[in-house]
Amino acid sequence: MSAVTHGHHGRLLRPTRAGKLVKLGDPVRSRPSDPTVHQLRAALDNRLRALLAHDPGTRVGEDPEELHQMRVAVRRIRAMLKAARPLLDRIWADDLRAELGWLGRALGPVRDADVLVERLRGRAAAFDDTGRKAVETLIEALVADREIARAEMLAVLGSRRYTALLRRLATAVSRPLPTPGGRLAAASLVELVRTEYRRLSKAVRAAGEDPPDEVLHALRIQGKRLRYTSELVAASGRKPERKPVRKLVESTVALQDVLGEHQDACVAQHRVMLLLDGLGDVVDGNVAFVAGRLVEREEVSRVATRQSWSTAWLQVQHRAQSLQPTT
Repeated sequence: MSAVTHGHHGRLLRPTRAGKLVKLGDPVRSRPSDPTVHQLRAALDNRLRALLAHDPGTRVGEDPEELHQMRVAVRRIRAMLKAARPLLDRIWADDLRAELGWLGRALGPVRDADVLVERLRGRAAAFDDTGRKAVETLIEALVADREIARAEMLAVLGSRRYTALLRRLATAVSRPLPTPGGRLAAASLVELVRTEYRRLSKAVRAAGEDPPDEVLHALRIQGKRLRYTSELVAASGRKPERKPVRKLVESTVALQDVLGEHQDACVAQHRVMLLLDGLGDVVDGNVAFVAGRLVEREEVSRVATRQSWSTAWLQVQHRAQSLQPTT
């Protein structure tokens, strides 16, 4: 897949090269009766293909959804490697996760800026013309920061290190995944889901009744790991397990939505104040006023989600009960 676009000052960007950097064979197929490690290999193959499919659009930058989906593919691979650590060679899995983390950190700032631009424009819709113009002043500063982050991201995507990472992933899916001592562990995919649920449940208990904002953010990240691991079972697990796991995925997504809104509100509050500070000592009064209103509205959202996340968590607990082994 390739694409051509114009960069700054009309400079023609070269066709994107992701499809040329690695060559994949036929998609890896798996059946519920296959060993768990083979099912993981098939899932890794699927997620690598998603990463590669969205690389060209990410480079072009016309549709923010391309970057979003590429970042999701990276996160899903990392979550899978973490959940499957007991079944895989740990040095191999941890090293690959670290490299994927490096890639994710390059994608993150641009995606975060895209989310905030969309959020601020959504907030601006409730303002009058003067207010909307003031919001656009803040957005202009944000877009300038985004362009710097995008240049850094493109440098990563054009680097030898990125090429090496893609080739490592392609090599990984072309053969059986490395396991401890070359042995196949007997754990099933649903057991990996149970493990991720126990980790999240322990973290929720430790968070207490009124956790700090940063703890809720950490719970959101752990919740994503449960969701992504559950999606493996929903897609390729044994038939009796699929329906309850799909229900768990639904409730985990609902929890993610609440915690994601909380995090977005926290980030928006912080970034709006930084953007305002970045405009200098003398700021247009309308811009300062609108910035204050934006911060107030994000505070309302932050407080509301702090009050509702525990209800969403109870639903996750309920769904997870059906996955517990019978005694």
